[in-house]
Amino acid sequence: MDLRGYLKVLTRRWQTVLVCLVLGIGTGQAVTALTTPVYEARTQLFVATRTGVDNSNDLTQGQAFSQARVQSYAAIVATRRVTQPVVRELGLKYTPEELASRITAEAPINTVLINITVRDTVPARAARIADAVAEQFSTAVEKLETPKQAPVPLRGSEESKSVASPVSLRATQQASIPEKPVSPNWLLDLAAGLLGGLLLAAGIVSLREALDTTIKTSDGLGELTSLPVLGSIPYDRSSVRQRIALDSDSTSVRAEAFRKLRANLQFAQVDDRPRVIVVTSPVPGEGKTTTSVNLALALADAGMRTCLVDADLRRPSVAGTFGLVQDAGLTTVLIGQARAEDVVQEAGGRLTVLTSGALPPNPTELLASERLGEVLRELADTYDVVVVDSAPMLPVADTIGLAQLADGVLLVVRASKTGRDQIRSAAELLNRTGVRILGTVFSMAPTFKGKAYGYGYGYSSAEVPVPRPAIAHEVAAEAAAAPGTGEK
Repeated sequence: MDLRGYLKVLTRRWQTVLVCLVLGIGTGQAVTALTTPVYEARTQLFVATRTGVDNSNDLTQGQAFSQARVQSYAAIVATRRVTQPVVRELGLKYTPEELASRITAEAPINTVLINITVRDTVPARAARIADAVAEQFSTAVEKLETPKQAPVPLRGSEESKSVASPVSLRATQQASIPEKPVSPNWLLDLAAGLLGGLLLAAGIVSLREALDTTIKTSDGLGELTSLPVLGSIPYDRSSVRQRIALDSDSTSVRAEAFRKLRANLQFAQVDDRPRVIVVTSPVPGEGKTTTSVNLALALADAGMRTCLVDADLRRPSVAGTFGLVQDAGLTTVLIGQARAEDVVQEAGGRLTVLTSGALPPNPTELLASERLGEVLRELADTYDVVVVDSAPMLPVADTIGLAQLADGVLLVVRASKTGRDQIRSAAELLNRTGVRILGTVFSMAPTFKGKAYGYGYGYSSAEVPVPRPAIAHEVAAEAAAAPGTGEK
């Protein structure tokens, strides 16, 4: 996955990114609030050599000597030789080693200066420790640099003559009490929290993408099934409450997508146009009923006599979509209590609907019966197209027998929900039974931004577009219905 694709993934999963960023910021603030403030006191020492001031050679040699030794002096600051007397002198509760961990010393190159820094949770104590360390360090260095002289015998007794240290250390800057803590740094903690949140989000999103087997794009659906994707229906929140997208004057992107599905279906089957089309999906919740309803409406709007049959005898929903009576319908016809023409209902004067009827105890047997084949043939003789809304394929076996009685099947797949294995299983199941698969429909796809439709143009609020016809007799039918308008 390239960078652009990864950014799209992060955008698609923005809720996860937002939660991780909030957690990161909260963690940074918590660290700032829970961390004990630490103060820093500094002092500086100057390393000098004891030489005659009237001898320039001695001065030069002394300066070179100091610069050569000053780096070694800095390493002595945090040793027990210095920290143990400081702990004893100030009565600190630290051990010499603990005090050493709070002391840092550096000697800038080509200088004879030593900078000593002490950190402590109490600002005044930090300053006292820094001054005490500087004093004890000066004493320790001078002792180390003082050479020992061999004893010289005088009048039968031995006496040693002490020699002064060749170097002396003096403080150039006394430690002052710090006013502001150097730790915690809220800005640094916030930045670290943000970075940590981003890394956490990237990790979670990458893991979810690796474990996610659903289809995200129509191209991916086509590659997986090797079937034509006849339509990509954009997601619309209102579709949960209102399945019907094709109102009489609907100009929405979703309505135009169903018109495009109608055109693609007709153009793809020019030589052998199916009369009975079963619409199904691998699992529930894929949008098959919404696709059935709006495809039937799109065909009816194109001037074709269309009948929509609700053959989902498990959870029928076509009658509720149009506000029709469900008690008398397909099952009523199958058991011989009525004829199809007696129980069909009109939906908005545009579409004929045969609802499911009473729910039977044996839907699989009814949907695979010869009587259903006879009913579908009768409807195909009466109408130009019969659209059949069926049950999902994988949970039940109802659609397998029904699909063999139809001229073709449309497989509806929901974006970012239907798994690859589910799609493959449904397609293989249809192929094994010898069913003709017309193609797939990619439902609830990511929506286009703005008012313009995906192929580059849109309608203003004052425009009422004419549905794009797919074949010649549809053009004539639309022209007769709306004289004076032309194809756009």
